[in-house]
Amino acid sequence: MMQTLSSHGQFITRCDLDYDITKELREFDETKAGVKGLVDSGVTKIPRIFIHPPESLHGLSSNANGTGLQVPIVDLGGCWDSRRRDITDCIREASEAWGFFQIINHGIPLNVMDSMLEGVKKFHDQPVEVKQELYSRDGSKRVRYFCNGDFFRSKAATWRDSIVFDFQDGVLEPEAVLPICREAVLEYEKHMAELKMSLSELFSEALGLGSDYLSGFECMKSETVAGHYYPACPEPELTLGTVNHTDLSCLTLLLQDHHGGLQVLQENHWVDVVPVKGALLVNIGDFMQLVTNDKFKSVEHRVLAGQVGPRVSVACFLSPSRMQKTKPFGPIKELLSEDNPPVYKETSLLEYVTYNKSHHPGGSSALSHFRISDSK
Repeated sequence: MMQTLSSHGQFITRCDLDYDITKELREFDETKAGVKGLVDSGVTKIPRIFIHPPESLHGLSSNANGTGLQVPIVDLGGCWDSRRRDITDCIREASEAWGFFQIINHGIPLNVMDSMLEGVKKFHDQPVEVKQELYSRDGSKRVRYFCNGDFFRSKAATWRDSIVFDFQDGVLEPEAVLPICREAVLEYEKHMAELKMSLSELFSEALGLGSDYLSGFECMKSETVAGHYYPACPEPELTLGTVNHTDLSCLTLLLQDHHGGLQVLQENHWVDVVPVKGALLVNIGDFMQLVTNDKFKSVEHRVLAGQVGPRVSVACFLSPSRMQKTKPFGPIKELLSEDNPPVYKETSLLEYVTYNKSHHPGGSSALSHFRISDSK
């Protein structure tokens, strides 16, 4: 028998005689219907492949609201005038202490953000037979739709479908994007590219470097935009929208709707990231922690499943370009000193991602593997 503890303190049991999770995951994946297909079929109990072990669901029904912990909000208004020093100080403090912060007055119009969220929702709301043609786990496909990322390496599936648009060095042919969301996606990416340049300068200055340093370092050259869809779940206490993980990217810019559900781990508490209308969430990825020599922190976060939905979010991952995926990156030399020696050995994005997927299928950070043995 498979047992897991519900939020009400009751053990939920699913019969699992001769249970072959890989076989059942494959059978589900071959439907190409995703979690949305399950919901449309009228399920009232989630399939056992989505039930997570008790240790993965620890603290699911509680958060740190009573502790006073709150993800910082950084106002970018006036970043080109006298407030710039204050803004870079805020970015540095949030990146060191939290690895997460929300930004407002970032320059992206509210209607562009709303259109992007609606475009992602429209795609996922289409009939299964319309979406099936794009269903793929082939990472070389520039536009692909799938359910779960590390599907066959996970202990359990998560309650999420995704559509990915891979802008290699900012380029993706418009015809590759479906008409139902084409205008929204291309307009949103155009604004992401502009914001990326601004944040590159601000992060460079927050590190005490010249404003053009990170753009020359080219660690945030490529953009991958993922539109996530979390349908309403009949048993949210038994599963997750996204498991505890860190991002492999340098930086992630997240747009989320009003439903909430995102949590970040801070001081051993899961803290709700309360949606702020018009805000974007910025979070530090593993590669940024590596190149800043542990100055900026990549931290664990997760998404809860909810009874109300769908929840829609759009993540823009900023990473080294595809042309530089084999280029070795190490701690920025200008940040190093006798008192601050390199913590990590050099590694390429390809090597890091490959190792992470092979040894950390749940999404936890693989940074410890790349630490220099005698480092602090």
